[in-house]
Amino acid sequence: MSNRRVSIAEVDPVWSRICEEASAAIRAEPLMGGLIHSGVLHHASMERALAYRFSLKLASGEMSEQILREIADEAYDSDPTLGAAARADLAAVYDRDPACHRLMQALLYFKGYQAVQAYRVGHRLWQQGRHDLAYFIQMRVSETFGVDIHPAAKIGRGIMIDHAHSIVVGETAVIGDNVSMLHSVTLGGTGKEDGDRHPKIGDGVLIGAGAKVLGNITVGHCSRIAAGSVVLESVPPCKTVAGVPARIVGEAGCDQPSVVMDQILHGV
Repeated sequence: MSNRRVSIAEVDPVWSRICEEASAAIRAEPLMGGLIHSGVLHHASMERALAYRFSLKLASGEMSEQILREIADEAYDSDPTLGAAARADLAAVYDRDPACHRLMQALLYFKGYQAVQAYRVGHRLWQQGRHDLAYFIQMRVSETFGVDIHPAAKIGRGIMIDHAHSIVVGETAVIGDNVSMLHSVTLGGTGKEDGDRHPKIGDGVLIGAGAKVLGNITVGHCSRIAAGSVVLESVPPCKTVAGVPARIVGEAGCDQPSVVMDQILHGV
């Protein structure tokens, strides 16, 4: 049996890189040392750092930081898919957002990334039947980050929400893998009907700023929704829609619109 020690970089290269970035950031700006140590370097794993950030941001007079930290730690310990999704989301932000130059940035500073990770903890609680606690987390995420995602909504991995101001995702919405959306996007209903009433977004979809997708409709995989559009009917895969109400104006233009992030309507 080998006695070779396994490094953190081999076990978790994402967390290892974040720690390296954190150490470099402190050398460059010592005044940030306390924040970066408490947010990154003090923790043994990315999951512990995420739980700390979750509790720090969402604590209030109604729910202490300690209680929220215990809730998040239990969620990450019992469900390894939360940590895996957090890493996929982090890679998505780093790959698609030109303003993100280090993995550490999203973890510490980007409210879209932090809001999605908090939603994931709330969704875990919802699945366990702990609905009141999940609603509390939804409320605090909305108050803190300006992102309102119902804990029952289903969201895949590799999600990037840029700027993330005024995002609304309804109770029965479904978002696939590798989806990108910008600020002021709504995935909502069309009235006060009950039941399955929110959009189903396929894999690889790009949703532009201010777009509203309303009702129990489907947006096919690898499609694009132009900024400011109001989508009221289902969208086939690999198409671009634009307008109020939205209409098909062309093909998606590439295999993965959510990764390419091209929001120009070429030739339209």
